[in-house]
Amino acid sequence: MAYEFKLPDLGEGLTEGEVVRWLVREGDEVAEDQPLVELQTDKTTVEIPSPAAGRVARILVAEGDVVPVGTTLVVIVGAGEAAERDVRAARSPSQGRKVQATPLVRRLAADLGVALDGLSGSGPGGRITEADVRAVAGAAAKTGAAGRERRRERLRGVRRQIAEHVTRAHREIPAVTYVEECDFSSVELELLVPTVLRAAAETLPHFPELNARLEGDEVVYLERYDLGIAVQTDEGLVVPVVRGCDRRSVEELRADVDALAARARAGELRPEELRGSTFTVTSAGRLGGIFVTPLINHPEVGILGVHRIGPRAVVRGGEIVARPIGNVSLTFDHRVVDGARAAAFTLTVIERLESGDR
Repeated sequence: MAYEFKLPDLGEGLTEGEVVRWLVREGDEVAEDQPLVELQTDKTTVEIPSPAAGRVARILVAEGDVVPVGTTLVVIVGAGEAAERDVRAARSPSQGRKVQATPLVRRLAADLGVALDGLSGSGPGGRITEADVRAVAGAAAKTGAAGRERRRERLRGVRRQIAEHVTRAHREIPAVTYVEECDFSSVELELLVPTVLRAAAETLPHFPELNARLEGDEVVYLERYDLGIAVQTDEGLVVPVVRGCDRRSVEELRADVDALAARARAGELRPEELRGSTFTVTSAGRLGGIFVTPLINHPEVGILGVHRIGPRAVVRGGEIVARPIGNVSLTFDHRVVDGARAAAFTLTVIERLESGDR
């Protein structure tokens, strides 16, 4: 029996996915539920298991390709059918291919600038292998025929997601950023992010337009306070979600933030941990700069930024003293939020932080 394994619908509005890495090769024997492929979606990577035991006859989608739900990714056949099916596929005129090479080899050839037409393959039936392509590329480089002054890398995985996200944010959202100073003397800096989450969650109910999203010509006001936190990883920026921030203490929020950040950096976040945020908080610590303009995490309408905190000279009681001062910013969608309301929200959050109200 042959299985044409298609990209499954993983829910939550998924319409497409990127094949990050194949965990098997053509010709491999696989067991049912054995990890088959790594799929990138919503800034996380999930392993998709094999639907059946058998032999991997053909891999149809190359690593790095983005395909819609329902696309056939791989064909898995019983051991007795594999050879016959491979021969039929190779001879089938519907394929329209003169070159015998897997999608992975085709992608490698494109990246290395190697033309496959006319290239003799060393694999079974004359199939072109990865070694064949690399040998041609190496020979060309030695003779200077394929010398290149630049290195090119395709946008993949989290970096592709980031590129799409920021492009959409710039194109669709008329964003404005409001900035004010905050005295963080009353904040334990090791608890900075959970403290800001708590302050924002306590303030958002008084500014419901900031805990909302714009859908067509309707503003949808959300009555839950699930806040995203921006986390930098080796693969790029991800935004896991801390649930129920309005009902949690700073200590409880700290436990969630630490756990989510650790899983994010280890690449172990589950898809549901990256979905459904209503508002986002970002703090880059010492790398945050005096001030930057964070991008709104679409489809949200606001993002609160806490920037580098350090000792600054300020006037208190008529005297110049040193205090831990940092800028707090709010970038907001001006279609939904008015400037005065955005300023009032930011000032209220700052008042909570400066008062030490936890």
